[in-house]
Amino acid sequence: MLTTGMANRDFTNWNSGFNYTDWAFKHHKWPQSSSKIVVGGSQNWHFGVDYMDWARRNGPFYLNDTLVFKYDAPTATRAHSVYLLKNFRSFLTCDLTGATKVADTTQGVGEGFEFVLKNWQPHYFACGEGNRFHCSNGTMRFFAMPLLRWHF
Repeated sequence: MLTTGMANRDFTNWNSGFNYTDWAFKHHKWPQSSSKIVVGGSQNWHFGVDYMDWARRNGPFYLNDTLVFKYDAPTATRAHSVYLLKNFRSFLTCDLTGATKVADTTQGVGEGFEFVLKNWQPHYFACGEGNRFHCSNGTMRFFAMPLLRWHF
């Protein structure tokens, strides 16, 4: 019976307006639960922590989870920010061209800056301070690919 139903489907035009990703979102009741995760845990967002390792140990991250970036107030020798890089290549090279600054050097002070993983796509984060050294030395950057929460 499945073969009969599929036989009538026009597979000659794969871009015929049917969006398989949208279909899943519209036809499944997604739970509203989400988590708040402090980036870096008790160490917060600062130079010297390997955030790729942190992300591996603290993932997976899910759609609608909130990442909280907390860092110290800027000083003459130390400041941090949060950039959302545009793609994997930018992430690998710490290229801030076209990146979006989502938190400046003061927004993470105190309670921190919150970033909600709203889109089902990779999110590439990096610190843009220290003339990009904080990112390019390989520590103050990580990526999160939020997963869907499936409940049956």
